[in-house]
Amino acid sequence: MKAVHFGAGNIGRGFVGLLLHEAGYEVVFADVADALIDQLASTPGYDVHEVGEAPTVKRVDNYRALNSRTQEAAVVAEIASADLVTTAVGPNVLKFLAPVIAAGIAGRANGQDPLQVMACENAINATDLLRKEIVTAYSGSEADLAERAVFANTAVDRIVPNQAPGQGLDVTVETFFEWVIDRTAFAGAEPAIPGATYVDDLAPYIERKLFTVNTGHASCAYFGYAAGMEKVSDAMAHPEVARRVRAVLDETKQLLVDKHGFDAEEQEAYVQKILHRFSNPHLPDTVQRVGRAPLRKLGRNERFVGPAAELAERGVVPSGLLSAIQAALAFRDPADPEVEALAGILRSETPEQATMSVSGLEPAHPLYQHVLELVRAAQADSGPAPE
Repeated sequence: MKAVHFGAGNIGRGFVGLLLHEAGYEVVFADVADALIDQLASTPGYDVHEVGEAPTVKRVDNYRALNSRTQEAAVVAEIASADLVTTAVGPNVLKFLAPVIAAGIAGRANGQDPLQVMACENAINATDLLRKEIVTAYSGSEADLAERAVFANTAVDRIVPNQAPGQGLDVTVETFFEWVIDRTAFAGAEPAIPGATYVDDLAPYIERKLFTVNTGHASCAYFGYAAGMEKVSDAMAHPEVARRVRAVLDETKQLLVDKHGFDAEEQEAYVQKILHRFSNPHLPDTVQRVGRAPLRKLGRNERFVGPAAELAERGVVPSGLLSAIQAALAFRDPADPEVEALAGILRSETPEQATMSVSGLEPAHPLYQHVLELVRAAQADSGPAPE
């Protein structure tokens, strides 16, 4: 069996690539980072260090590496004969992969088993986004594409922090992981991946992960930054930060239980497990890394405004989530272009314009006025806003 995996970074090597290797696939890593691909291509294996409870080291070998920018034809040929294609590149990059994957699908032999495609990204229904771009780039009909490839949405979860200098290809990750896959796309022929969980309805699990793990992790980063903390685990050891994170997850827990019918006790156990993960002192994760890209994280369907808007629509004032939004607006990192982009919006737009630009909320929405007040306060802290 062969899998082509786009994205040879820490998540690609330490999570998706590892699980595919353990499932018996020969993994072909594809990336545009010249030095990384050269290193992978010249190294027979690397180690994944799982830290936390029951730490262990796992060896990954039997892989190859191609530069998808300079060796595009070779990547297309690999896809044409592969069983599986996965990605871990970031949702905004998927559109750049689509033409290569589309060409690989077009090159598959008639009668060959359909290529199984899964985008393992930190976004809701990322595979649908990838499929849409592949449809646009595909040379044949959409019916022909449907015969040659199947597309399954997934929800992935594993904390992979910035790595210590000098580790080379080795990756340090937490022991916990979760890879939930929509089985319906495979019509009974889903790939055998040990550790993956197949479900008939992925939406509740996507939102459970996004509104618990991603919302909680980013909340910890922004509250921790405000408290002067450097490491996420240190922030969780700060009683006030921990209290504020818990308040946020109490709100999202209630939304998930009410909306999707999760058992309240099971969801509470899930929240406790997530909080324990954030507190893992063996992960050298920083509030700056976890808090980066605040403009994206404040988006309409993202981890803060998304659940806060649904709670407001249900008549609840989500004070915990609003507090996290306020902290995100105050986050600073001179190395993060999104921090400057957010600051530019706050400097150049009226409070009303900035609220819509940042959150995507319309004035008639019940959450809008609450966010508008936070934007006004953030503008007052950063300088005068236009009239």
